Amino acid sequence: MLQMPINGHNVYEVSIYNKEVRAMVKENQHHHFFDDQWADIHVRNVTARDEGEAVSIISKRFPSEDGFVIELVEESEF
Repeated sequence: MLQMPINGHNVYEVSIYNKEVRAMVKENQHHHFFDDQWADIHVRNVTARDEGEAVSIISKRFPSEDGFVIELVEESEF
């Protein structure tokens, strides 16, 4: 785990992918900026007070305007 919970925060596992990359890979094409790996789910750990804050944090780093989709947010067992 890259982040540890602190002061009432929890660690959330956020599963994301890029819908634009996924669509292009299905058509045997490549996105002009993002790697083909983004067609698959990536899991990022986020330390936050609650699930809403975790979504907010990850959305700033991986904006929906760039094609990113948050598929799942769940509190980590650690």
